[in-house]
Amino acid sequence: MNMNLPIWLIKLLFNLWPPFLGAGIRVHKLSPDFRQAEVRLKLGLGNRNYVGTHFGGSLYAMTDPFYMLMLLRQLGGDYYVWDKTGSINYLKPGRGTVRALFDLSDQQLADIRERTADGEKHLPEMTVEIRDADDELVALVHKTLYVRKKPDRR
Repeated sequence: MNMNLPIWLIKLLFNLWPPFLGAGIRVHKLSPDFRQAEVRLKLGLGNRNYVGTHFGGSLYAMTDPFYMLMLLRQLGGDYYVWDKTGSINYLKPGRGTVRALFDLSDQQLADIRERTADGEKHLPEMTVEIRDADDELVALVHKTLYVRKKPDRR
C-alpha cells in the first residue's frame, strides 16, 4: 500500500482489504501521523465461532499489520520493518463489538532509532489489548517486530 496517500484513503483501503472486509474488521480511527489507530470488530455470522463468540483468528487478524505499518511510516524508507513473531492470549469470550488501540510513543520511537543507529537489528516488543464494549479485557496480543537500518543508510 502506498503510505503517501491521504489518510482517509488509506483507512478506506484497509476497510476494503479482503481479509478485513470478510472478517468484519474495521479501521475506526487512524491518526494522520500513523502514531495511533483504533480497530473494531463487530460480532457477526462471518466471524463467529461454534459457540457464538468471536473467532480467535479474527481477533488476532484485527491486530496483525498495524505496528509494522505504523513503524514503517514513522521510520521512513531508511529501515526494514517486519513482523517477527506474534501470539495471542485469550482471556474471556469476545461478544459484541471489540476494539484494539495502537499507540506509538515518542520514547518508543527514540529507543528504536537509538538501538538501530549503528546498523544492528532491534526486536521491539509491543502489546495490544483487545477490549469489549464494557472495557473488559478479552485478549492480549504480543508482537515482536524486526527493525534494522538498510545497509546503504547505516
